[in-house]
Amino acid sequence: MAHSEHAATAHEEHDDHDHKPKGLWRWVSTTNHKDIGTLYLIFSCTMFFVAGSFAMLIRAELFKPGLQFLDPALFNTFTTMHGLVMIFGAIMPGFVGLANWMIPMQVGAPDMALPRMNNFSFWILPFAFTLLIGSIFVPGGGMAGGWTLYPPLSIQTGDALPMAIFSIHLMGASSIMGAINIIVTIMNMRAPGMSLLRMPLFVWTWLITAFLLIAVMPVLAGAVTMLLTDHFFGTSFFNAAGGGDPVMFQHIFWFFGHPEVYIMILPGFGIVSEIIPTFSRKPLFGYDAMVYATASIAFLSFIVWAHHMFTVGLPLASELFFMLSTMLIAIPTGVKVFNWSATLYRGSISYDPPMLWALAFLFLFSIGGFSGLMLAIAPADFQYQDTYFVVAHFHYVLVSGALFSIMGAVYYWLPKWTGHMYNMKLAKWHFWLSAIFFNVLFFPQHFLGLAGMPRRIPDYATQFADWNMVSSLGGFAFGASQLLFPYIIWQCVRGGEKATDRVWEGARGLEWELPSPAPYHTWAEAPAMATLDHGAPVHETHG
Repeated sequence: MAHSEHAATAHEEHDDHDHKPKGLWRWVSTTNHKDIGTLYLIFSCTMFFVAGSFAMLIRAELFKPGLQFLDPALFNTFTTMHGLVMIFGAIMPGFVGLANWMIPMQVGAPDMALPRMNNFSFWILPFAFTLLIGSIFVPGGGMAGGWTLYPPLSIQTGDALPMAIFSIHLMGASSIMGAINIIVTIMNMRAPGMSLLRMPLFVWTWLITAFLLIAVMPVLAGAVTMLLTDHFFGTSFFNAAGGGDPVMFQHIFWFFGHPEVYIMILPGFGIVSEIIPTFSRKPLFGYDAMVYATASIAFLSFIVWAHHMFTVGLPLASELFFMLSTMLIAIPTGVKVFNWSATLYRGSISYDPPMLWALAFLFLFSIGGFSGLMLAIAPADFQYQDTYFVVAHFHYVLVSGALFSIMGAVYYWLPKWTGHMYNMKLAKWHFWLSAIFFNVLFFPQHFLGLAGMPRRIPDYATQFADWNMVSSLGGFAFGASQLLFPYIIWQCVRGGEKATDRVWEGARGLEWELPSPAPYHTWAEAPAMATLDHGAPVHETHG
């Protein structure tokens, strides 16, 4: 009798526990991984439009030769802010939001391992970015050293310098806490029977990314702290007049910066590795090879940093080493592209919105990879260095790589989050407008760079005028077409056709065993793992 009373009480407590708190305080104090994931995604979307508006101002200035709207210092400030806000405010929090939402659901965990720290790591960010964006308005002008913050230019900044550096420290603290949380969750809270090589690839890529974050964020913190002491305390780390070396900053910065590029792309690889098998209705080709390739890319990312610095006067042996090690990274990346293509081969493919984003990722990211190989050739890089060719290359990698994969992920999992299907027609319009205008915006920049147009300039010679006008028109259209994205999500959250539990016919994995919308608390009891399906575990049915 006592036992049944106890069970009833526990059941009531659990029922009570499953109800969502109400009101604004829920979002401030929440430790629920789904709420925190939602906060990250809303924040990421907001910063995406803020950083995008900086890009629109840049493209408006470059629409034709001559100075139209911005003086050169303000132009450089907007270039710097566009880079910093897009990388640290839009792309990285977007991936962390997806990790918060999906990793516990995919590994069968009830929540993240360190929920209070999870809340704290999010709430640092709004303050950090208020500080960063606010630095534009202080006397002496905003940061104008590019997102790489190279001295001596960055040290000559006024009051904006300490604001920007303090905000970068806050972002770094947030990233490190998020990464620790992800590692602890994945290593300790997987469902019984889910070995490492049975985890979904999104979980694998995030596990590797989290280790990268912990390794390199302190390096950035050290570099910007040295900038700060050079500016305020009379040290000469990078000040040539005092015996310092500005090139040393570049070495330290890129030792952080190159793994950072992979921090922004590896979770995208994981997302595409979830989407392509689902809509090909086939298991992922070469699951183990994908895991090893991801780990190889992460390892190699630490030994290629100076390919950003071929023109600073490196010894010939260094140039050869960094050239060859950079080319080596093409091998595991090629393995991934081959495996995705092999998954598509003879699959029963359906072109739903998530699949369209994944296919665009596959095609356009490969173009970015090829231009990266061109940049890896040291003697050729002397010609490409600091031209618009480099701008075209990294936008092909980061927009069609990181951004397109985040868009694909939202369209893939949104019905599971909300319980509603979104407007498929509008979602396809959003995709096609984005894919077309992305190419109109960035492809001409290859031609501009090969013709010798330097990057980060507000004015240019008339021979660059035509392609700049095309690029700017593509930019305005690409920016405008992104407005569909929040509208489609808003519509879906408000209501719409009811989503089934297994939203997509070919979907495998634990998250599709949950009802749609996913309950506020999931996996109170760890699911039992059954048959293995190439890294996509199938939930055991008892019966």
